[in-house]
Amino acid sequence: MAEKARRRPDPVVTAARLRDICLAAGADDVGFVAVDDSRVAAELEHARAILPSARTFVAFCVRMNRDNLRSPMRSLANTEFNHADDDTNEVSRRITRALQDAGYRAVYPAPGYPMEVDRFPGRVWVIAHKVVAQAAGLGVMGIHRNVIHPKFGNFILLGTVVTDAEIDEPSASLEFNPCLECKLCVSACPVGAITDGGGFDFQACYTHNYREFMGGFTDWAETIADSADREDYRARVSTGESFSMWQSLSFKPNYKAGYCMAVCPAGEDVIGAFLDDRRGHLDEVVRPLQNKSESVYVLPGSAAEEHVTRRFPNKTPKPVGNGFGDEINALLDQIGPRPRPRDVPDRRGLR
Repeated sequence: MAEKARRRPDPVVTAARLRDICLAAGADDVGFVAVDDSRVAAELEHARAILPSARTFVAFCVRMNRDNLRSPMRSLANTEFNHADDDTNEVSRRITRALQDAGYRAVYPAPGYPMEVDRFPGRVWVIAHKVVAQAAGLGVMGIHRNVIHPKFGNFILLGTVVTDAEIDEPSASLEFNPCLECKLCVSACPVGAITDGGGFDFQACYTHNYREFMGGFTDWAETIADSADREDYRARVSTGESFSMWQSLSFKPNYKAGYCMAVCPAGEDVIGAFLDDRRGHLDEVVRPLQNKSESVYVLPGSAAEEHVTRRFPNKTPKPVGNGFGDEINALLDQIGPRPRPRDVPDRRGLR
């Protein structure tokens, strides 16, 4: 074997060839950026940690079905999220296999979970897909912190493949921001995580939307441990909440709200219906989510609790822990300080 001639990969891969590989693997769009590009400088050490010879990020997106995500019934939205997540993993695997077969080294991290959760409260994600996607020209983050593709809007999931292949022509960043700043995401968010001034309340979003992930699961498990008996547990956790946690554990974790994504009208494929009938978009997409009766998980005394009480009469704030504790929440405050509650009357006329 040592004496047998071995085929060497091409020293440089053309962007056109690699694009064809990615599209054939199932990607809906793709872009490329060198790992040592200044726009992704924060990701270089993490790319080299999983592939020491890394030269290129291959960023791609997979489209999602919009109307499933817009449904007030969370099972429809979560089924689409979870299947699109599986599709993204499959596309990552196919691209990686094609690069491997061509003689290059390549690895791919998951598009979301699983993550390196043993590192928590440090960085648990492997590669920041949004940062790479923006640099690779797949879109720009809107005020709701989702990447908006110029054609597909924010109805996409992102994937990244790290390879030692060198690309002859890296992609350029998008020259405009598709975000309309229409503030529909602000109006639909049940916890007020997206503020009018452009801020973002990380804990509010995490506590509700990710209730059945990581910290929310920890808080639920601790609630079981703290309950004196069955009756005490049922007084703390409704039967529906227990069923929902079972569903997340037996299938995949369910998001409680992706409303910011659901109502976003940006993107060439999406905006037409909004421009033709804005009232119809409000009546058929935005208001059903705003008017949905549901429990909204909030930290006690938080701006999110006040927001639900003031803005959504059909929604019930449910104060919970996020499973992190005061020390970790103080660290999370550094990502985006929690807005202070407004001093306004609640539904009962109390402050």
